[in-house]
Amino acid sequence: MSSDSQVYGARIGRVQQEMEQRDVDFLFVTPSSDLIYLLGYGAHASERLTLLGIPRDGEPFIVAPQLESMRLNERSDLLDIHVWTETESPIELVGRIVEGGQGATIAVNDQTWSGFLLGLQGEIDADKWQSATGILRELRMVKDEHEIALLRHASESTDAAWQEFVETTTFAGRTEIEVGKDLNRLMTERGLQTSFLISASGPNSASPHYITGERVIQEGEPVLFDFGGRWQHYTSDVTRMVHVGEPSDEYHKVYDIVLQANRAVLAGVQPGMPCEDVDKLARDVITEAGYGEYFIHRVGHGLGLDTHEEPYMVGGNETPLQVGVTFSDEPGIYLDGKFGVRIEDLLVVTDDGAESLNHAPRDIVIVK
Repeated sequence: MSSDSQVYGARIGRVQQEMEQRDVDFLFVTPSSDLIYLLGYGAHASERLTLLGIPRDGEPFIVAPQLESMRLNERSDLLDIHVWTETESPIELVGRIVEGGQGATIAVNDQTWSGFLLGLQGEIDADKWQSATGILRELRMVKDEHEIALLRHASESTDAAWQEFVETTTFAGRTEIEVGKDLNRLMTERGLQTSFLISASGPNSASPHYITGERVIQEGEPVLFDFGGRWQHYTSDVTRMVHVGEPSDEYHKVYDIVLQANRAVLAGVQPGMPCEDVDKLARDVITEAGYGEYFIHRVGHGLGLDTHEEPYMVGGNETPLQVGVTFSDEPGIYLDGKFGVRIEDLLVVTDDGAESLNHAPRDIVIVK
């Protein structure tokens, strides 16, 4: 068995242990980050069904369309591959493999299309259908050394792209889209596939999930960049800002508060801490400075195969942090009609605190 298959075989084994504890007979996973986590296979999500089936006991199987099945040859030592042709029904094939599923409890991952789920429910006489989140959640939240190494590489490469970007790019007089393309190119040159990129100038920076547009960047205003690059399926997520010309006193003040909040999270995280307390670390800083009402989102989210995944650093989430959990640290203050400030890093929980995987400078950067 190859080293990759050993990794994925061990993950499937842990899933089967969870299934045993939860009395689940089969787990179905369709194209998604869950499938990549369990098999390292980036299948196409389309009208052609690809489905990984994991029984509580025994060998897992996968149902895949013939035109894509050759991509699974490297996993033939790990699972039973069932290929279907264009004139066959993959839903019926799944039903035959599980022998009708009479009285079974079947867990399905959340990204499975409703059309496929309804078809499977009509074909398989299961007693109970449920979400697979309870089985997969804990496994995916805690990253192993291999996953952290991939996230570290993605973050370091993103930092390097940002550093060259601020040193070589002209901002004033160009559109948000134009400067965003420059940053995208620098990430691509470092082998990253861009996951997302927000370029928000002036008052647009006060919209946390702004959609980059044709606005021309002006002298005397900030530009916020929230961006991430994917490396071997794992993604970075970082936010940094530049200011075109000298900032106002108000901008200096707000920026310093957000930076203090960002640093408070890094300094205060401890394993076992409830996720809601991570949010509180940053929120207390911003609230005490008088800007609490302008911090309008949670301080962070899990990060890995998905840009947003569990756990979420938000009030009411009592999930304790475990060593190996990776999450964003991104406090912000948003003054509608004026400007917004956000600073974001990717953190990993360690035995005695947290480590930042991002090291790009966080001080105010003045550009032309």
